[in-house]
Amino acid sequence: MQVTSMHFKATASAKLRDPNLQSALKRLQGNFVRGRAERVREMDNFEAVRDAAAAIRDRALADLDGYLEEFERNAVARGTIVHWAETRQDVNRIVCEIAHRHGVKKACKSKSMVSEECALNEALEAAGIEVVETDLGEYILQLAKEPPSHIVAPVVHKTRDEVSDLFEEKHHKPRKTDIGELTREAREMLRGHFLSADMGISGANFVVAETGSTLIVTNEGNGRLVTTLPRVHVAITGIEKVVPTLEDVATLMRLLPPHGTGQTISNYISVTTGVKGADDCDGPEHFHVILVDAGRTQLIGGEMQAMLRCIRCGACMNHCPVYQGVGGHAYGWVYPGPMGSILTPAYVGLENALDLPNASTLCNQCGVVCPVKIPLPDLMRKLREQQFERRLKPRAERIGLAAWGWVARRPAVYSILSKIGARLLARMGGAEKRIRKLPFGGGWTDGRDFPAPQGRTFRELYRRASRRQRAT
Repeated sequence: MQVTSMHFKATASAKLRDPNLQSALKRLQGNFVRGRAERVREMDNFEAVRDAAAAIRDRALADLDGYLEEFERNAVARGTIVHWAETRQDVNRIVCEIAHRHGVKKACKSKSMVSEECALNEALEAAGIEVVETDLGEYILQLAKEPPSHIVAPVVHKTRDEVSDLFEEKHHKPRKTDIGELTREAREMLRGHFLSADMGISGANFVVAETGSTLIVTNEGNGRLVTTLPRVHVAITGIEKVVPTLEDVATLMRLLPPHGTGQTISNYISVTTGVKGADDCDGPEHFHVILVDAGRTQLIGGEMQAMLRCIRCGACMNHCPVYQGVGGHAYGWVYPGPMGSILTPAYVGLENALDLPNASTLCNQCGVVCPVKIPLPDLMRKLREQQFERRLKPRAERIGLAAWGWVARRPAVYSILSKIGARLLARMGGAEKRIRKLPFGGGWTDGRDFPAPQGRTFRELYRRASRRQRAT
């Protein structure tokens, strides 16, 4: 997937003016936001579970190499072939080699954000292999030739009418508007692909060290069809997804569905351990797991390590006022919202995503709802500090911040300048007490009036109020 994060401001402005997108994004306030709140209220020990989940993720990251080697040993013992991919290009090369080795002509995919990172579909198609997305949202986006805009609900940016028009155009069938009928039409179009695919490709929500298993969480039956029907199954996942035990998975699964979709549990939790046995009625004859680095090890031991706790629930973006306004495509890469504002600079370079750490009000809604307690605003603030230290911010902004820092460290100078500023801004507001054009702050007043101060600083007003209180 091409990185366009450097165009965030322009893209976000266009998304704010898109009436269809604005209508579609209102759905986030439905099952996702309200549903999560309801599920959390049902849990008596919610904060204790959050603490335990964060501790599980931290424990895995503290001994990441050890748990990954344990996973490999146990997976290989069950007939799985484990591959290690340092880069995204390595992932594509390995998958294409597996496909050619087994004579694969068609691959069916379950939703995988890591494969989006790698642009795997394009690589397979270039190698002459047909690729079919089978998650309903991803299937719609494949027809529309668009990237996902949400990691859980990839097609949340589209309205029902847009999907109806798309199906009519691509399927050459009468236009339908009922959700059930649209879903059935997609199922009918996909059924033959499940039965004829040579390879199934999935991600993995978690990989379990003690059993050598991979695990996917879905609300559609496509995940199980992709991982059991084809003779070759390839699971692609980041190295940070390893957890020590199945018991740890059970703890994490108490949080993933409520925070992801507002459900108590997901419809399907599929655990894959090794290849099809002699007495098994389904399962792959060949099972490959690709463990992907692609920048993840660079975060280990650094300021951003906490981001690797992420279990990809999407709660941070569902509650983010910025994401709710502009949608996922504005962020310009695979991961949108607050998580993307950290992961994208970390994985593709801060210089390629300068606006993303600043695409936040720092209201901490994302930090409050994160099930594994990632301090998302703190991490974005650290990225902002790195921008300043590496001189990646515009020169005028750097000079302005440096001047502000100089003044803020000198209380006497700050007091004098703030008094002058308060009086000047009050005069600019005039009788209406509204500033229609703010010098050096046009972005604030292009679409709104700025309320003028009273002409006195807070300290002056506080001293005046204190004197009045003592007088009475």
